[in-house]
Amino acid sequence: MKEKEVLVRVEGLSKKFCKNLKTSLWYGVQDLFSNATGNKNERQLRPKEFWAVKDINFELRRGECLGLIGHNGAGKSTLLKILNGLINPDAGKVTIKGRVGALIELGAGFNPVLSGRENIYNNGAILGFTRKEIDAKVEEIIDFAEIREFIDMPVRNYSSGMKVRLGFAVAAQMEPDVLIIDEVLAVGDLGFVLKCFKTIDTILPNTAIVFVSHSMPMVSRICNQIILMEKGVAKFQGDNVSKAIDLYYRRFADNESNVIFTDNSLELKEIKIINDNPILDGLPQLHWGEEFKIKLSFKLNQQIEMPQFIINIFDKEQRPVALFERNQVPEKSQKIEKHLEIILSHKNLQLSKGIYSLNISAVDGISKTPKLRINSIISFQLADDQEVWQSFLLNASYEILR
Repeated sequence: MKEKEVLVRVEGLSKKFCKNLKTSLWYGVQDLFSNATGNKNERQLRPKEFWAVKDINFELRRGECLGLIGHNGAGKSTLLKILNGLINPDAGKVTIKGRVGALIELGAGFNPVLSGRENIYNNGAILGFTRKEIDAKVEEIIDFAEIREFIDMPVRNYSSGMKVRLGFAVAAQMEPDVLIIDEVLAVGDLGFVLKCFKTIDTILPNTAIVFVSHSMPMVSRICNQIILMEKGVAKFQGDNVSKAIDLYYRRFADNESNVIFTDNSLELKEIKIINDNPILDGLPQLHWGEEFKIKLSFKLNQQIEMPQFIINIFDKEQRPVALFERNQVPEKSQKIEKHLEIILSHKNLQLSKGIYSLNISAVDGISKTPKLRINSIISFQLADDQEVWQSFLLNASYEILR
């Protein structure tokens, strides 16, 4: 069946680079001779070399979208360049069927001297389309890119956003069999990004897409296969997109305090979640709807008035999603010294599944002068069966009226 056709097959793909230019040039000369009889060192590292991509294997069928995620330097862009034929692997094999559209670097494939219109024809020709086929698509591409008044201007004068618009318009409107998209969509404005995803939804049934992004909501939105890369290797691979994303975020979860400001009057000595919950990979596990209870212990370096505490919840994208109601400072002055312990309780936790962290600030109760600010004082994971990207999963009742 057409929808089950394998369009991309990657087998044992590996690519190594050298950290030193002079040494790299010498290795290149050596490889010219060894390639004539077969490179016996293709899977062995020489001094100053490292694996940018190592033993990557996958198949991608028509109608599937593969997400590549990982931190900077994980090997994602190198893998894309191999798939697009820009660089050759040291080992392994890539088989791609059909036309390939790629949007892997800002302005890549554009001749800066030529106009936007001329570049459309150039890119279409590279994809294998005839001039007649491009003529039939050119107006749609210009309209999609929303740069009609600048289409006959040299591309070198385009802004980064205009290049993304034109690049995506050409890559998507030509309806290739395989579409490769790197992080470049992050440059576009929100309205254009939404239009891009609508287009991806439209062409995906007839296309295989490889999508690289640091935006996990974007990855979750369109990908049904995923590879989490780290130092060139696949740390996780499969169709469980949410698990790979959890592993990606867990790498950045840090339980150590990050003191941003302090006037040295008080120190946070301990914070712990006092629910009787298990800990998985260093993260306390909470569940939707249960009570959230934490204990904070402070050491006072001098006698102070009772401060006001401001505690925020940040999601895995480091966006503030909630603020605990600020504690009320006693009407009468209340001096404290040596130690201070606080228990914060929230009865019905309705955060959606994911990893969260807490930031805390302490200010003078009257003057609001800052006394202490610490980011990521503790991280925790909310476990739930439902996988949603909204920050809250609110309890609600539905009444059916007939």
